[in-house]
Amino acid sequence: MKKSQSIFLVLLLVFGGVSCQQVSTSKSSLSFETLSVNSKQNPKTIESLRPTFSWIVNSNGFNKSQSAYHILVASSEGKLNENDADIWNSGEIKSDNSAFIKYQGKTLEALQRYFWKVKIWDEDSVASSWSDVQTFEMGLMNEVNWGDAKWITLNEDKRISEYRFRDYKTGKMNKPEPVDGFPASYFRKELEIEKEIENAQVYICGLGYYELFLNGEKLGDHVLDPAPSNYDKQAYYVNYDITDDLKSGKNAFGINLGNGFYGQNISWKRDPESDKDLAYGPPTVRCLVKLKYTDGSESDFVTDASWKESTGPIVFNNIYGGDTYDARFEIGDWTTVDYDDSEWGHAKEVLPKIKKISAQQIPPIKKLQEFEPQKIFKGADGEWIVDFGQNIAGWITLNVTEKEGQLIEVITTEALLTDGSDIYPGSTGGGANGMPQLYEYICKGDGLESWEPKFSYHGFRFAKVKGVSTKPDGNMIKAVLVATDIQETGSFTSSDDLLNKMHSISKWTIVDNIHGIPEDCPHREKCGWLGDAHAFCEYALYNYDMYDFYKKYMEDIRTQMRPTKGHNNPELKFPVPTMIAPGKRTSTYAKIDWGVATMYLPWYNYKFYGDDDIVKEYYDDMKGLTDFYLNFKGENGIMQDGMGDWCPPLWDRRKNPSAMECDPIISANAYFYDVLGIMERFAKMNDDSEYEATMKQEKEALKTAFNKEFLVEIPGTNHKWYQSQTATVQALQFGIVPENDIETVVNGLVHDIVDVKGGHHSTGIHGNRYIYTVLSKYGKADLAYDILTTPDFPSQTYVMNSGFTTWPERQFVWEEMEGPTNSLNHPMHTGFATYFYESLGGVQSSTDAPGFKTFTVNPEFPSKITNTKVNVPTPYGTITSDWNFENGTLAMNLTVPFNTKAILILNDKELETLVINGKSFSNAKNEYGLQIGDNSSVIVGSGDYEIVYSKS
Repeated sequence: MKKSQSIFLVLLLVFGGVSCQQVSTSKSSLSFETLSVNSKQNPKTIESLRPTFSWIVNSNGFNKSQSAYHILVASSEGKLNENDADIWNSGEIKSDNSAFIKYQGKTLEALQRYFWKVKIWDEDSVASSWSDVQTFEMGLMNEVNWGDAKWITLNEDKRISEYRFRDYKTGKMNKPEPVDGFPASYFRKELEIEKEIENAQVYICGLGYYELFLNGEKLGDHVLDPAPSNYDKQAYYVNYDITDDLKSGKNAFGINLGNGFYGQNISWKRDPESDKDLAYGPPTVRCLVKLKYTDGSESDFVTDASWKESTGPIVFNNIYGGDTYDARFEIGDWTTVDYDDSEWGHAKEVLPKIKKISAQQIPPIKKLQEFEPQKIFKGADGEWIVDFGQNIAGWITLNVTEKEGQLIEVITTEALLTDGSDIYPGSTGGGANGMPQLYEYICKGDGLESWEPKFSYHGFRFAKVKGVSTKPDGNMIKAVLVATDIQETGSFTSSDDLLNKMHSISKWTIVDNIHGIPEDCPHREKCGWLGDAHAFCEYALYNYDMYDFYKKYMEDIRTQMRPTKGHNNPELKFPVPTMIAPGKRTSTYAKIDWGVATMYLPWYNYKFYGDDDIVKEYYDDMKGLTDFYLNFKGENGIMQDGMGDWCPPLWDRRKNPSAMECDPIISANAYFYDVLGIMERFAKMNDDSEYEATMKQEKEALKTAFNKEFLVEIPGTNHKWYQSQTATVQALQFGIVPENDIETVVNGLVHDIVDVKGGHHSTGIHGNRYIYTVLSKYGKADLAYDILTTPDFPSQTYVMNSGFTTWPERQFVWEEMEGPTNSLNHPMHTGFATYFYESLGGVQSSTDAPGFKTFTVNPEFPSKITNTKVNVPTPYGTITSDWNFENGTLAMNLTVPFNTKAILILNDKELETLVINGKSFSNAKNEYGLQIGDNSSVIVGSGDYEIVYSKS
């Protein structure tokens, strides 16, 4: 540019009244990495009328942020411009919000596809380019759009295989009884396509598990669809795009339907805490195929009584017991065109009790990984035992060549006898649900036969194989991990291999227990216990994309609620969930320390993602439950309710109940104190000032009562505590301890760990979640490390050294037992591993700017750890904190995503020695836009930083 032109431009800007934004020649460094609607990229079957828009942006430089955005939504790509956008043109909105921006355009219509894009302006008002065009499609939205699709079920049970029966026996029964359950059903119908297809979509809802076939091929890679729910109140459908799968002329559709949790008329039926009949009814299915032709016409193809039905080779299926497949009763290529179904009957149309059907938003269950045998040996009875090396949830695959009618049995277990001589089935709990984990295959005898189950999954590491004539190998049998396909988005690694292994075991324990709900275990119960769910929620959120998952589970909790009488005032009734959600095996009303999941899950989801939808959606439910628990208040101001600090060392509620050293009332009230603060915040978010004031008052009153009742001096010392490690840890974590007592309480906790317990924890799931974080926060990081890594019982290292690859339910001395009882795969014990991210990695979201819009960075670590690296997923991008510690100096590589800020927690000495990107703090301050926060903390904008300071 010539000098005269530059002078002219400056004069124009100064005197011409033209904004810099309009004429800026600065080139934007902004580019869009991902764009999403309701946290999904180009999603289908959106059913919210006000979906949310988010984007992650890449930018060069430091301290970069958004100052405004402009969203366009149109009914066609051709209209997606500022003049023609016919659905929503937000205009330029001055805002730094780039996550979960609520749609505010015209009413969105069912089954319609919409196009959108966005552009933003940075902190200097420099505009980005428009993003690439994105889409989202609406689902069925309501019952009307299912059209003429009917629910169909099997008309006649024609199973004649002698293997259709299994033995059923719970611990309460004197002898087993034969049961067969509802049969697996097969449905088919052909469709003639006479015109050119423009678009074809399938919408299918199975009450029970289904598989859908078209022209001999299974559609999609889902298994065990759809996710379990309280089916009478909420069920889920799944959508498939089959535009490219349909062919001109005849097409054959097939549906295979199993019981799942819907047709559960066997297991738990004698459980005194359950409804007598745990089945919702025989499995049923509804399917709609919507066809659009290139000539503009449309038609529907639906399930109704014209579909043919039959039974087949799956002669038994139960979610707990397993599948039995009798290959002698195979029915040929029943999902192909021109199959002879003349011997089949017609499906029966039914009207199941169901209130609402919605599109399934959580990821589907899939086959995620195969495992080869690691060891194969003969057990004490001469049968083959296969060790797959990893405790998983899923099933086995078989490839066998045996004679016709040969029964092959595969018994899956988590463990061997302590002496290793045979499998030990005790931990999988067949005596609880009435059925051992068993797969049965009956050969047809015509060469190599391949099989895997369809309608059940088990928790196991070992398999005993009976009925084969040759030694099993990797060609004959494999194990398959089957779980909800939650995406791993976070990571942790450190200089300590023990901690890295604990992290791996913790992740395995979670993945094994995600099957549409957060389970307690993948075998004995498969139940969504509320206490377990909130115990591991934060750790799961650090590692996985759980945004939709916890929203779905909150719907399970809501639909599980029952009108329940108040404790102090039985005339009042409150909406209260049971201890388990969802399902008919309900247990009792949810005690405080389990029921607080109803408040904690929305809180954690909001804290990690920053989307307030979940808070506003469930506010009334949370408010009603809070009032219910307040109705337990005694004269001393303490809520007289609680379940207890589940599964501390050596605890057995029948044989050794005193091992739970924390009074259930104390731990429950500690949780409730924290929840009252959460509800105070939620009330403010919902403009409920009266309830906000009530919550503040109740919280202050409970703090006073809690300290008066439970804070005691430890005889013979100058220390105080709350009568157990768990309660003391909770009080410190939740801010219950009076300020002037914090030091003496911390010392009291240390005294019990070191002097009384010999350097060990005595906590169950409530205390173990926080003990390592609390010790680190209060300057006892070395003690936290020692508790974790001592090889002696009951440490996590002791458990690992005992050979477990997932965390067991109980804390027992395993070598003293015949075999490890109770579940060996219980995610409630993974909560402690949150410590790896929040203490060792040092990254936590601010609660004032949730979703990591602002986050703190404050590694608190033991002297034996010299390096930790964490990647933390956020709605704005991935935070990376990678630090090394040597000779008193901490060197950290820190990535702060665009449009976020990090707060480095430092003390005065650390601030004095702070060097950022090779520059002293005073020199770096202006260059990188750094700010001083409270107590010597430093506020850092986006960018990649090398941070060095002397750690004191």
